[in-house]
Amino acid sequence: MTPVMTEAGRPCVLVFAGLDPSGGAGIQADIEAIAAQGAHPLSIVTALTVQDNNRVREVVAVDAGLLVRQAALLAESMPIRAIKIGIPGSRENAETIAGIVRVLRVRQPSLPLVLDPVLASGHGDALASGRGDALAALAPLLVLATVLVPNLPEAAAIGRVDCPHVLVTGGHGEGDEVVNRWTSAKGTREWRWPRLPGEFHGSGCTLASSLAARLALGDPMVQALEKAQRYCNQTLADSYVIAAGQRIPRRIRY
Repeated sequence: MTPVMTEAGRPCVLVFAGLDPSGGAGIQADIEAIAAQGAHPLSIVTALTVQDNNRVREVVAVDAGLLVRQAALLAESMPIRAIKIGIPGSRENAETIAGIVRVLRVRQPSLPLVLDPVLASGHGDALASGRGDALAALAPLLVLATVLVPNLPEAAAIGRVDCPHVLVTGGHGEGDEVVNRWTSAKGTREWRWPRLPGEFHGSGCTLASSLAARLALGDPMVQALEKAQRYCNQTLADSYVIAAGQRIPRRIRY
């Protein structure tokens, strides 16, 4: 007799992000952060990059048709419970990903989408290729986001958006504390974290991905925000060095 599978499937987070060969940010950061929360990442690479832990030299967008085929096959059988989006790589890819999200939401109208609106690297290097810039490339996705997680410069560049939840992170601010401000229909709330010495590569990816994982696991929004920030802060406190410059968040515990 064939055994019957009774174990519940681990909730999956569908991730669209670029490949960072240094392993500090992008899709690798997403994979590590999501797995650390107990969810499973379904990873679709939107762009290939030439970069290290400090600078981005080149971005090459992946073919949009490939993104569609990958997502379609995963969606046939995988329990997708949240979506996380980093850099789309191009406006065409952003429009394609937006179409994928709309299809998934026909079956799951409340499927949460966490958007990390990365406009440039920490040193201002461009993170989009093809026509238009990174901000223009994000436009099709902004209207679909459940949670937008910009840093202070990104929030200033994007301006006001009609998004249910916005968490503006204060890592680029000044003072002894990092102040993260959450805005929703119910008002605003702040979290304050000690400002840690040094600069970090992939902190935004870490926060956004862990938040998506918490939502995939069924946490209410405020609880998901709390847990994701606490986890991210700990990865920075425990960060390590691979080369001169930005440190790497320690997302994996051992």
